[in-house]
Amino acid sequence: MISPKIFYKLGRLGYKEVEEEIRPNRRGHKLTVIEQSDINKELQLAPTQDSQNEVVHDWTSINQVVEQLSLRHYIIERSLATAVFLALKLQKPLLLEGEAGVGKTEIAKVLADTMGARLIRLQCYEGLDVSSAVYEWNYARQMLQIRLLESQEVKNVGATELFGPEFLIKRPLLQALEGTVEQPTVLLIDELDRADEEFEAFLLEVLSDYQVTVPEIGTIKAIRPPVVIITSNRTREIHDALKRRCLYHWIDYPSLEKEYRILLAKVPNAPATLAEEVVSFVQDIRKMELYKLPGVAETLDWATALLALDQRDLEEKTVEDTLGVILKYQEDVEKLKGDKVRALVQKAKQTAQSKKK
Repeated sequence: MISPKIFYKLGRLGYKEVEEEIRPNRRGHKLTVIEQSDINKELQLAPTQDSQNEVVHDWTSINQVVEQLSLRHYIIERSLATAVFLALKLQKPLLLEGEAGVGKTEIAKVLADTMGARLIRLQCYEGLDVSSAVYEWNYARQMLQIRLLESQEVKNVGATELFGPEFLIKRPLLQALEGTVEQPTVLLIDELDRADEEFEAFLLEVLSDYQVTVPEIGTIKAIRPPVVIITSNRTREIHDALKRRCLYHWIDYPSLEKEYRILLAKVPNAPATLAEEVVSFVQDIRKMELYKLPGVAETLDWATALLALDQRDLEEKTVEDTLGVILKYQEDVEKLKGDKVRALVQKAKQTAQSKKK
């Protein structure tokens, strides 16, 4: 006989429709229960190592950070390289703030590739809770276990037989604590400012001691602490208690010269003239009063789009037709059309010509 307390606990935890092996999500759509291995595949991003680049196991200097990230086409300033180096050596989370599209998320991906590490990404959103970020119980498997025990006429089944590690579905934060000496992990907590302040409070335990407490099992502590990169677009302020546990760095829009180097590194088939004109054009746009300024990501997308249109330099008509690649609001697009585009294209060409002299 299965203890009524077990059924009560399953119900209290939010168990729904397990016998049909389906669970509704927040929007009411029914989702088929999937295996843990499938969940893991969705939650993690495998490192994409370049066979020509060596994996770094021990960081010895700031210059090494600059060199290794440059090998993987991430152009990094020394101040940011210093913050990354200290985060690695001190085993502290690194909080990166800045406008969207300036390379905050990319640095976690490049670090994982450099270290040969498993990259685990937690994309934050309003309403993010423990069951989505840390763990939840596999209710379908628990109910199947109950049915199995009933068929075997097992009596006095306790909570420990239904709330063991084998029934735990590990979400990104818990997965990140499973890194080993041989297989480190990089945890990317992306756009934390989108999550609620209550979720920030929960992160304090994870970031302070690199551990998670599961009431039914106990405390799970990392053998090797993950490298933690937290990003924020500063749509709201991150709480001071969380900031105190992190190293901090603000990533601004790059200078013209740095953005030119980034473009050539990321889009190596771009002609030098086109790259110079694109970067100059975008740099001038950022000086305007627009609803949303373009980031480096938009610069790269635009250069790629122009190459797809067989452009070797900027042409006024093509620029007008492709403004939607770099500007995401109609009001901003309207501000640039006509004479403004013509003036910006001419200035971009003059800037490119002056660099050749």
